[in-house]
Amino acid sequence: MSLLEVDALEAGYDDALVLRGVSLTADAHEIVAVIGPNGAGKSTLFGLIGGQLRADAGTVGYDGAPIDRLPPHHRAKAGIAVVFQGARVFAGMTVLENVMVGAHASTRAGFVSAVTRLGRHRAEEREIARSATDCLARTGLLDWADRPAEALPLGQQRVVQVARALCGRPRLLLLDEPASGLRAAERARLASLLSDLKAEGLTMLLVEHDVAFVTRLADRITVLDLGQVIAEGTPAEIRADEKVVAAYLGTEVPA
Repeated sequence: MSLLEVDALEAGYDDALVLRGVSLTADAHEIVAVIGPNGAGKSTLFGLIGGQLRADAGTVGYDGAPIDRLPPHHRAKAGIAVVFQGARVFAGMTVLENVMVGAHASTRAGFVSAVTRLGRHRAEEREIARSATDCLARTGLLDWADRPAEALPLGQQRVVQVARALCGRPRLLLLDEPASGLRAAERARLASLLSDLKAEGLTMLLVEHDVAFVTRLADRITVLDLGQVIAEGTPAEIRADEKVVAAYLGTEVPA
């Protein structure tokens, strides 16, 4: 049984379908990528899986149970963490404090404790701090723990987002265009981090526009075009698929 099962999703706006019967799966300890040209429906699919949007038809299943009606915070408590597109860090807070906020998915006090330090939650806050410190060590940011998060370069802010998601102890990590705006060296470091997390047993679904990034990283790739799945398979199979090449303006899909 797959950890994530998306079956025949349909969604639209103003009577126009954006997704048309999209299905995919992600197995445990696997990196699955969704790619496609602009307007393919990638962001809508991401929102449906994360719970920010509601489908018109179809189902989203997680760990064998339907989660279509679960709001995002309940999906987080079930073990689904989300890293949204763009660097979203809390200004005025350190890197460590930013990561501590991610613990709200798996603790009673979580966000309140990390931000306000209420006395009755001090013991839990210490545990959250230990967990956040461990996440910083896992992602290579421990030396930056006490620095203002907004002062970090974009690439490191993106890693702060990943560390914050890890602090919720997820089983499934959803990433929306994590390589967007990053320089080549930053993309390479991010890819290395995601590969390490996969080796630790984390399952990931990443929605990306950077084809070269995902073909070097993903175990399987689903390709969307105009709201439909036009291909799925290994990176080698996707690079050789004529429909995928045509969707990318008739040029060879990057290796």
